[in-house]
Amino acid sequence: MQFFEELGLIGLFLVSFLAATILPFSSEAILALMVNDSKSLVSLLVVASLGNILGGMFNYYIGHLGKLSWAQKYLKISKRDIDKWCIKIERFGSVLAFFCWLPVIGDPLALALGYFRVSPLKVLIYLSLGKILRYGVVIYLLM
Repeated sequence: MQFFEELGLIGLFLVSFLAATILPFSSEAILALMVNDSKSLVSLLVVASLGNILGGMFNYYIGHLGKLSWAQKYLKISKRDIDKWCIKIERFGSVLAFFCWLPVIGDPLALALGYFRVSPLKVLIYLSLGKILRYGVVIYLLM
């Protein structure tokens, strides 16, 4: 983690992206280290959010490709997990993307939204709102 911290905002972006995809990173840990040293909390919020949003949309597009074998291999998400989301997605649609920041369910949720062809623009909007709000709360609590 020190490696990412030494990279500054680029490291925060990378770890935030990776935390939203296949690797078990804690972007909040790097963010916490950087909050104390930063003069611009807005920069931290923007960079961490952007990395995490792009990571979430990466999951969405893997689902959109319909390559469940990739999801199973790289994201450890089973077809059964995706099918469970089908009912929820049919009921709530793109609003569910707001919850893609949640641990454990966020990655399969983004993947399922893509797999079931939910509007990418609406997913991007709700996913962004959830992730920005999450990082905003984290930064606020660390100040």
